[in-house]
Amino acid sequence: QVQVVESGGGLVQAGGSLRLSCAASGRTSGNYVMGWFRQAPGKEREFVARITWSGGFASYAESVKGRFTISRDNAKNTVYLQMNSLKPEDTAVYYCARGSTFTAAADMYDYWGQGTQVTVSS
Repeated sequence: QVQVVESGGGLVQAGGSLRLSCAASGRTSGNYVMGWFRQAPGKEREFVARITWSGGFASYAESVKGRFTISRDNAKNTVYLQMNSLKPEDTAVYYCARGSTFTAAADMYDYWGQGTQVTVSS
């Protein structure tokens, strides 16, 4: 069994920064992909960023490219999402997930965290 736990959300002013963390525990060996998704009120869950655990290859949604950076620390079984130049439209619950395919499709991820709220005030 795999557990995924996010942390680091909060309230920040527009233009500010936050760093989210995602700690994975349980069966963490092997090649897999870690992804960040978000869901704003009244909207569907959307892809934000993903990274391969072993190779460190990453990709981003167009809406966050150049502002967000995903990274991982294999020794700590932790993935990070550094969010800079935050905008009010970044306000959402952010979820971390683990899957086995390098994809932006949420339904391809098997294990999900409970989410962490990010609120960006204007």
